[in-house]
Amino acid sequence: MPGAMVIGGATCKAPGARAPQREASRLPAGAAGRAFGGALTMGGALHASSVTVRRRVAARAVMNEGSSAEASGDTIEPARKLVRQPGSTTGPFNVLITGSTKGIGRALAEEFLKRGDSVLVCSRTERSVRSAVKDLSSRYDPERVRGIACDVSDQESVERLAAFATEQFGAIDLWINNAGSNGYKFEALSESEGDMLEEIVSTNVLGTLVCCRQAIRTMREQPAGGHIFLMDGAGGSGTPTPRFAAYGATKRCLGQLIKSLNAELKTAALSDKVCVHNLSPGMVTTQLLMSGTDSPQAKWFINCLAEEPHVVAQNLVPRLRDVPAASKKNADASGALSSRTVAFLTPVDAVTRIGSRILFERSRNRFVQEEGDSRLPPLG
Repeated sequence: MPGAMVIGGATCKAPGARAPQREASRLPAGAAGRAFGGALTMGGALHASSVTVRRRVAARAVMNEGSSAEASGDTIEPARKLVRQPGSTTGPFNVLITGSTKGIGRALAEEFLKRGDSVLVCSRTERSVRSAVKDLSSRYDPERVRGIACDVSDQESVERLAAFATEQFGAIDLWINNAGSNGYKFEALSESEGDMLEEIVSTNVLGTLVCCRQAIRTMREQPAGGHIFLMDGAGGSGTPTPRFAAYGATKRCLGQLIKSLNAELKTAALSDKVCVHNLSPGMVTTQLLMSGTDSPQAKWFINCLAEEPHVVAQNLVPRLRDVPAASKKNADASGALSSRTVAFLTPVDAVTRIGSRILFERSRNRFVQEEGDSRLPPLG
């Protein structure tokens, strides 16, 4: 991988060689997660106030694909900024989404762009970012599309991500921590390789912590603050996730982290401007999800509960855009913003879908071909 990467405005040193950071498929938390028997998985900084960091990012500006300006010191002109006043509770918004070159992250980016927001996409691989920015810029206003390669588990990489976003957007209104990994294997923990476990934990836990830290440090310096979203996944409710136990464990900690961060923000007298929320996309079809259909149970529930990324994003984005206003409207007596949960597949929705499948065989063979003719989910 080349040593530097930013698209649509500036360039940034790419992280060291690691397995590509991929977006994990989404499996609903709760009872449905248990029924899958482990065949599927679910998705997904330091405030860069340093003048040195900002100048370094600005000094490596890429104004369009194929042309770049390199300079040292303070003589270079800053990268072109997007012209918009940040901090609105009704939009348009400046949105940063990690792990957003494909899957649900990419679908969310598109829906925000459709609604006039400015979006920064990122992924660990330069090629993925370049391709995503090129495609999105061809279909939406290129002035509202930015991209940068970023390893969320690398502190310096996330620091540069925030510095670039601030340089280009002026502020970050919504920061969505979507990047995640499950090692792309379905096997018992006792059979898992150490490298795979390190990948899962470093991306899902360390990456989330580093990104939350950076988001808070960035947003606390912004006059209007901002909102941070953590992506829920299988295991988040404590439901067993056999054959992807490590992934489930990394999702279980997020609810506690959200509460802890909001408590810290309140202690620091920042809860009136920065708030952390839960984002639960439910079960989203991705290449990984569809390749994990190695059991009758998985096939049954995929057909029953899964949705394509664009369908989920169309539902979630309008509600995500409502969070700044709703969070402020429902602030407590001290002025602390209200933490929200934005979910696609609710327990009621899941029960309704399962009931329709059992009673009327709706959604049978919708995404994958099932064996047999049972209306009930296979056992064992």
